[in-house]
Amino acid sequence: MLVLSRQRDESIIIGENIVITVVDIRGDKVRLGIQAPTEIPVHRQEVYEAIQREQAKTQGTDTTTVDVALAKFPNRRPGKPAQ
Repeated sequence: MLVLSRQRDESIIIGENIVITVVDIRGDKVRLGIQAPTEIPVHRQEVYEAIQREQAKTQGTDTTTVDVALAKFPNRRPGKPAQ
């Protein structure tokens, strides 16, 4: 994992067309602004996990397979169940 330090109004560029900007910092929370092409979905991790589980249900896939795939996201907070 690449770890970068940024201050308010500073950005990170991913590839040629994704820009992540620190919009605000309040206590232990950071607000990010994300500019990306509309064809690239951008979700909070818990929303992404819920979408993956819902897709697995509608496709009849065993959700254990989805859970194993989602375990590749190591930055989930410990003790916080996936939704």
